[in-house]
Order: sequence, then C-alpha cells, then structure tokens
Amino acid sequence: MSRVKPEAIWQHDKVLPYILTRLKDKISEITAVEKILLFGSRGRLPLERWSELEGKDWDILVQTRCKLKNARVLLDEDYHLDLLVLDESQTERFIQNMKTKELFPLNELECLTTKNEENGKI
Repeated sequence: MSRVKPEAIWQHDKVLPYILTRLKDKISEITAVEKILLFGSRGRLPLERWSELEGKDWDILVQTRCKLKNARVLLDEDYHLDLLVLDESQTERFIQNMKTKELFPLNELECLTTKNEENGKI
C-alpha cells in the first residue's frame, strides 16, 4: 500500500488503519462518511486466509451521503486500492449478493480494532 515499502500491503494491522484514516478524512471534507467496507477477495475470506491473496489489491467501498465520481483521484496512484464511493441506496444494491467486512463504524477485523484504539483512529 506504500510506494516506499510495497511489501507493507500484507501488514494490514499496521498499514490499513493509516490508509483508511487518511482516506476517510479526505472524503469527509466533501461529504459525510457513513460506512467503510472491504469487498472482493478480502471481504469473502476470513482474515487467517488473507495470505492466499498475494498480488490482490484492496477493494474498498465507502458509503457516504452522496456518490463521488472519479474517487480514484483521492488516492495516491501507487496505492494498491480499488475505491468506490457510493450513497446508501447504491451501496445496498452493490453489496446485496456479496460478502463484505465492515471497517467503519463497526470494525469486523479484531486486529484493526486494537490498532485503532491504541492510535485513536477511525
């Protein structure tokens, strides 16, 4: 997830809270962030099996009060993220037949919850 240390993408407990906090802050300047979800491979697999996903990026869905077009401009081009920013009705349609993991405001990844409490983030 980082240009400096591409291998850090696998250190989700250290890198993901930092990236998502920065992303949430950027989006919050435009519209209120209601939820942050992981979908795709990481949304389907339990955390213990994420090591099987080498080479896969992070699929992030941010639910906000209004959809943001061209959400990629909010990311550094070298981050390994696919980002969608949708409103509530679009989010519901998008994930209706999909397994996801919620990261905000509920955090379904226990290791991230601990990291966030320590740093007061997300």
